[in-house]
Amino acid sequence: MTQDNSYDWRQRGEPDPVDIHVGSRVRMRRILLGKSQEAVATLLGVSFQQLQKYESGANRVSASRLFDMAHILLTPISYFFDEMPADLTLPVDEAAPADNTTKSVMGNRMTLDLIRDFYRISSPQQQRCVLDLVRAMADASDKEQSITPMRRKPGPKPKLAAAS
Repeated sequence: MTQDNSYDWRQRGEPDPVDIHVGSRVRMRRILLGKSQEAVATLLGVSFQQLQKYESGANRVSASRLFDMAHILLTPISYFFDEMPADLTLPVDEAAPADNTTKSVMGNRMTLDLIRDFYRISSPQQQRCVLDLVRAMADASDKEQSITPMRRKPGPKPKLAAAS
């Protein structure tokens, strides 16, 4: 980053944005694997509170600790830097607009639980059925939101014509 004010967060005493990103990726991967903070912290040899600080970006993760985390969380080290916001990797004037939708969806615990449980299904056919079901439900939800039901005005029920 080449801007004069690119490190303002340091002067304000805030966590480094890269540390926050790496921490959020540690948390996401831990949840996807269904591991508790206590279990991962024990394998790392730290307290669960220390792992919380890593996950929030409040404490920096050293290179050797990141290597250990990648091993414990069964992922390459590069995973922790994937999907880095453009404003952290390019000068601000060249940065692409950030995609906050993906960040907010993947930060949702229910989304992570759904993904983790989906990959626990060993049958590709069952996975396809689940995907088809979710898509059908989403499509139905979209249609419900776009169609305003017509409501009958209150009053007497219409009389049915007598059959002749």
